[in-house]
Amino acid sequence: MIALLALQPTETFHTMVSFFTKGGLFMWPLLLASIVTGTTIVLSALTLREKKVLPLVIESEIERLVPGGSAERLLRIVTDDQSSLARVVRVALHHLRWPRAENIESVQTRARRELVRLERGLIVLEVVTGIAPLIGLIGTVSGLVHVFSGLGLSSGASDTKGVALGISEALNCTIFGLSIAVPALISFSYFSKKVEVMSVEIESLVSDLIAKIYYGRVSREEMPASRSTVPAPARAPVA
Repeated sequence: MIALLALQPTETFHTMVSFFTKGGLFMWPLLLASIVTGTTIVLSALTLREKKVLPLVIESEIERLVPGGSAERLLRIVTDDQSSLARVVRVALHHLRWPRAENIESVQTRARRELVRLERGLIVLEVVTGIAPLIGLIGTVSGLVHVFSGLGLSSGASDTKGVALGISEALNCTIFGLSIAVPALISFSYFSKKVEVMSVEIESLVSDLIAKIYYGRVSREEMPASRSTVPAPARAPVA
């Protein structure tokens, strides 16, 4: 029983090697694509953790802040934090002397940069989803061309058997390409939705923060016109 269990991994490994070698030359770029896909999925899973993008301590401090209150404690918290939320909040707090509209514009610019940073690995998954089946199809067509080019060189049952074996081996490339594209597509859809949800959460928190820190302020546009700008009534002409 123990010897049988020990032989199973060896047989599985030999089966995988045989499957790979029979697929032809195009199995190598697919192998590279599978390695890149696996690495990207692992890195994206580590990078897009919610506690790393949206630290709970910053969320709690923004919710605790009262309208018109001091944001000194929040500034100390985000100063050394390298999360996406902290970087956007730092921009808002560093431009408190700016008018509200200009501060919001600077925050939006920084938020777009953070969104690009979060989506950095997703483009790889999107590309692999598109090219992996195509490479597999090219490999299969190449294998079929090779099979049918030798058709008729032999005769009888051996000819039919050789064609069937060649077609089955050529399809290995398509199977490998699809097996790479499917998890890449699933991962791309999942991480894209996760980035979208977290970006909305960042926007909501920062909007709440700006509303609180600008509470009670009156912009220059809202200031009433000074008395000096009111035209004086015309005097009656002197007789």
